[in-house]
Amino acid sequence: MSDLPEFSEQNPIRVLLLDDHEVVRRGVHDLLEAETDIDVIGEAATAEQALARGPALRPHVAVLDVRLPDGDGVTVCRELRSRMPELACLMLTSFDDDDALLDAIMAGASGYVLKQIKGSDLVSAVRTVAAGQSMLDPATTARLMGSLRGPEAREEEQEEDAFAGLSPRERDILDLIGEGMTNQEIGKRLFLSEKTVKNHISRLLAKLGVERRVQAAVLATQAQAQSPEKDRHRRH
Repeated sequence: MSDLPEFSEQNPIRVLLLDDHEVVRRGVHDLLEAETDIDVIGEAATAEQALARGPALRPHVAVLDVRLPDGDGVTVCRELRSRMPELACLMLTSFDDDDALLDAIMAGASGYVLKQIKGSDLVSAVRTVAAGQSMLDPATTARLMGSLRGPEAREEEQEEDAFAGLSPRERDILDLIGEGMTNQEIGKRLFLSEKTVKNHISRLLAKLGVERRVQAAVLATQAQAQSPEKDRHRRH
C-alpha cells in the first residue's frame, strides 16, 4: 500500500509488547531488538498497562499475549485499534485455540502465531503485519467465519464435513460429551489433564460451529443415531 511507511534502520518498526510472563517478554524483546529495523518502544504485563501506554507510544505493531491475568489480548487489540485504526496486532499464544482465533479475527487482528514459533519466523511475522499484510490463513479464516452462521444455517452435508474435520481424539471427547461426562471425567477416561480436555473441546466446538457443549452433545447424539441407518443404506 502506498500510504504505508517504508521501514528501515532510520525508520524502524515501532513495537509494543504485551505478555504477563517476564521471561517470555524479555526473550521476545531481545529477539526483536536484535533486528536493525525493529524497535521495541514499550512493554506491558497486563491489559490495563497496555491500554494506558499504547496510545501514547503510537506503535506500528502490537504483539499481544492472548491470555492475561486481568483480561485478554483480543480485547486489548479491539480497544487499541478503536483508538489507532492503523495499528497492526499480532496475537501471540501458547494455545492452538480456534475460539481465540475467531475472536482475534473479529477484533481486527492482523496475525495469530503460537509461542512455539521459531524466532526468525516471529521476526518475519512482525515485518509482515507492519507492511499491512495478514498472517491469518485464508482457509482457516473462511471456515471459522462460516461457523458464525450457526447450526440452523448448515445443510446436512456441511454437518458431515464438520464431523469429518474432527481429529480422532476430538471424536472420542465428543462421544463422551454426548454421554454427559464432565471435563474431569473425560480427562480420567482418556488420561488427559482437565486443561487439555478444555482446549480440545474449544477446538471441536469451533469446528462444529456451535458455542456450547450442550449443542455439541445434541449433535453427537444425532450423529450416533444416524450412523447405523446410514450404514444400512450403504449396504443396500
